[in-house]
Amino acid sequence: MKREPDNDLVVHDARVELAHGSGGRATARLVRSLFLKYLPSPALHELHDGAVVPIAGPLAISTDAFVVDPLFFPGGDIGKLSVCGTVNDVAMCGARPSSLAAAFVLEEGLTIAELERIVASMAQACAGAGVSIVTGDTKVVPRGKGDRVFVTTTGVGQVLPGVSVGPRQIRPGDHVLVSGPVGDHGTTILALRAGIDAGLELGSDCAPVAGEVMALLERIPGVHALRDPTRGGLAAVLNEFAEQSGTGFWIDEASVPVSPATRAAADILGLDPLQMACEGRFVAVLPAERADEALSLLRALPACAGAASIGEVVAAHPGKVVARTRIGGERLLDVFEGEPLPRIC
Repeated sequence: MKREPDNDLVVHDARVELAHGSGGRATARLVRSLFLKYLPSPALHELHDGAVVPIAGPLAISTDAFVVDPLFFPGGDIGKLSVCGTVNDVAMCGARPSSLAAAFVLEEGLTIAELERIVASMAQACAGAGVSIVTGDTKVVPRGKGDRVFVTTTGVGQVLPGVSVGPRQIRPGDHVLVSGPVGDHGTTILALRAGIDAGLELGSDCAPVAGEVMALLERIPGVHALRDPTRGGLAAVLNEFAEQSGTGFWIDEASVPVSPATRAAADILGLDPLQMACEGRFVAVLPAERADEALSLLRALPACAGAASIGEVVAAHPGKVVARTRIGGERLLDVFEGEPLPRIC
């Protein structure tokens, strides 16, 4: 029987087959000709069962699964999202991300061209974030048993010396900063699904924020808490902070930055931008005496030019978030009940 040569995947309209997940020649061909083509880490090219990475001091680790629909959207795709999402989660622990592991679940029939586009995007995102994918895995499920591709990434990083962030450090009097306009990612995904255009220039904010977070932590001592407002958006983060710290949060809704396009699309969809996911923003809670300095620092960074101070921590109404509305009233800023916004990340 003639052996099939281990040649490159050169036919770009070829599709993923069950054999690509079998561990045989088709798997090896896929790994060498596609994944290793774009992902340069020497540890990954060893094709070992894992990777050994040097880290001194406390280690932060985070993992996340990505099932976004559609796979490709203005401002990003599932590949870029899978890198940025986990890199940002590691940074929220006060750690400098260094290495990622990536696992792919591919559905039989996914085009090789689509997969290549996703992996190339991951490589570009890794370069921008200063991290490497050092180990990974690929599985293939039969047609109809998945939805084209799911990606899971796990990231590790070294916690900065002297840094300890967490909601239990939050105190009444602290100020709340957000690094830029909120709600762009979730609104973009839902508008795309709904076929809403209306001339709006929507785009996901998907981006790594580790560099900006490290700059903040290195220059501003005493940051109490960090979180990236992904699923559930700003509202979910603030409610988690309030519940976990036993404090209340007071937010000035007019101070929360929201892009005109996102606000318009959210109005059409009947949704609150403060409850919509971000994928390239972070929330910082820190002592009042550090807030102005921190805000000036962030605004000097191109990615955080739209940073804003949006409220403060209070002793009143513990566990709740109250927002002053644009017309001068007050409302309870709550979280969703159930899952009205599935598969946005």
